[in-house]
Order: sequence, then C-alpha cells, then structure tokens
Amino acid sequence: MKKITLFFAIIAFTIIACQDNSNEITPDQEVAAIDMSDFYVYTDENLSAKGTNNSSGDKCHSMKVLNKQLDENPGLYTKMYNIEKHTRQFIAAKKPTTPGGGNGGGGTDPGTDPVDDGLGVINIPVYFHVVYSNSSENVSDAQITAQMKVLNDDFRKANNDINQVPSEFSGIAADSEITFTNAGTFRHSNSTTSWGTNNAVKSAYPPITPSTHLNVWVCNIGGGILGYAQFPGGSSSTDGVVLLYSSLPGGSAAPYNEGRTATHEVGHYLNLRHIWGDGRCRQDDFVADTPSSDGANYGCPSYPTVNCKSNDMTMNYMDYTDDACMYMFSEGQKSRMRAIFAAGGSRESFIN
Repeated sequence: MKKITLFFAIIAFTIIACQDNSNEITPDQEVAAIDMSDFYVYTDENLSAKGTNNSSGDKCHSMKVLNKQLDENPGLYTKMYNIEKHTRQFIAAKKPTTPGGGNGGGGTDPGTDPVDDGLGVINIPVYFHVVYSNSSENVSDAQITAQMKVLNDDFRKANNDINQVPSEFSGIAADSEITFTNAGTFRHSNSTTSWGTNNAVKSAYPPITPSTHLNVWVCNIGGGILGYAQFPGGSSSTDGVVLLYSSLPGGSAAPYNEGRTATHEVGHYLNLRHIWGDGRCRQDDFVADTPSSDGANYGCPSYPTVNCKSNDMTMNYMDYTDDACMYMFSEGQKSRMRAIFAAGGSRESFIN
C-alpha cells in the first residue's frame, strides 16, 4: 500500500511541477523572443565613412579601436553579444514589439512614445585627465566647465538648436535623462606630442574607478582624429573617452570646436553606434527610429538629405556633421543608452 501511495504521489508532483514550469522561458524560446540574427561588432574600415582621408573622412576612431580590441580579445565578441541581448530585452520589456521604422534593431522597435523605465535621472560623474606638452594643449578650467555644459544640454535636450529639428523628427527628439558632473580634473605635463589611438594615454594615466566614473582624457591625439571611445564590454583598464584638446569649446579645431565631439564619443561609451551603422544601407545601428543611411554626413547638410530611400537624420549627434549642425538624440537611442544602467546592464554599477 505504501508503494502504491508513493507512486501516485510522484505522479501528482510531476504533474504539478510541469504546470508550474509551463510559463518559464527556455533558452531556445528566449532566443526566439529576442532576435539577434542581425548582431555585428566588427566593421569594414573601408565602409566606416564616405571620405578617404581625415580632411573629410573618419573623424571618430571608435570603430577602428573596437576592431583592434576584437582582434586582441576574442572573448569581447561574446561580452558585447550579451550586452546587446540585455539591451534588446530591456527595450522589449519596456515597450511592445511593433513594426520598425528605421534601421531595425533586431525586430524590437524602441518606438517614439516615452515610457518611464524606472531608472530616474541618471548622473555620471566625470574625471578629466588633461595631458599636455605645451600651454595650448593645457585646456583651461573654463573650457572644461563649458564642455560639461554642452554635455548636459545635449543629453537633456536643452541645447539652443533643438528647435531646428525638422518636423519629421521632432516627435522623437529625446531628453535622455542623463546628466554629468565634474568629479575632478587632473593635469599632467608630458613631452609626448602625439598620443595616437592605441590607448597609450590611458596606460600612462590609468582610469580612476571606471566602474562608477566616466574618465575623459584630453590630449593631442594626432592624425586628424577628434576622439575615440570604448564601448561597454571592454577592459576596465582602458574604459573611457579620449578627446582632441582643441575640440573642446573655444578650441581651434573649427568647425569641430563646440564640444560635440565629446557628445558623440560619450554616445559610443553609452553603447550607441554611428547612425549609418558603419556599413551603408545594409548595416544596422540597432535603433529603429533612426533612418538608414549609406554613410556619414559632413558639413551642414540641407534638409532633406535623401539616402537609402529615406531622409537622413543628419542633425543626430552620432553622425559626422559640423558641431553647429548636430543637435539631437532619438528616443530609440535614449532607450539603448539607459538599458546599460538597468539591472544586469554593463554599467549598472553607476547607479547601484
């Protein structure tokens, strides 16, 4: 009798367990729910910009730096894959899946309707490392203060140019609800006259508490490069943004001397790709509300500028236009940036 009773107890437990687990998502189901088939990290350097030299070419070196890091660290691909998957899960949970209107974003449309993600206004403390070989490279405290204002105005949709956004895009121009505070400035005199893009300046002056602070190195990069940033997922020893000293407000790198290089590079640091996806019309920046484009735009393009059968968002900070002619992030870009601060995100330590 005991054996029979035990037998029926096991059967009953099995049935209940199956019912309890019926709503769990298996790994295969999760992959089906979050489409990662379009994911990429490595880019073709020849497709990164329309220009062939740095007089009208690749002002931002972030994608080339990423390519090099991928070559040197095969595990980085997996880390960035997981970061992207978490980002898409965050966006999918926040907003329903709807037909995409831009470059795609793995089948989940960040949409244009702002929804509270529960993170509140996120503040990022910033450490500046000013590395100079002469007095002109030793940017002033006033320039750093001005740079901080540009970052805060741009990320909070408070800049003076926001009212110029064409009506086509005005409904998706976003206040990212991300702010920045200056946590300290460190000045270093060094005889090196050109630091390049191999993170040498970071090795000489390592980042300070990169898990909770954005580190920004201001120096002479050389080669016509305005800046480069490390995407989420890279080594903590090289995490941060490098800026050409003359790109800060009041610098000599006109028309790139109004502080928008920092806005652009911090966008990369917060997981934004170039708006054209570094691969012409076929490539994706993983943001549904940014139109496809065949490459970077330069100068101050007139509106509309048509590529890939749609109007380019030339005024987006993740393009290559002049500082005076870029003045918006999109709601989809806002969602991507904020996702990395959510629970399980690659930069959640900034707010937890």
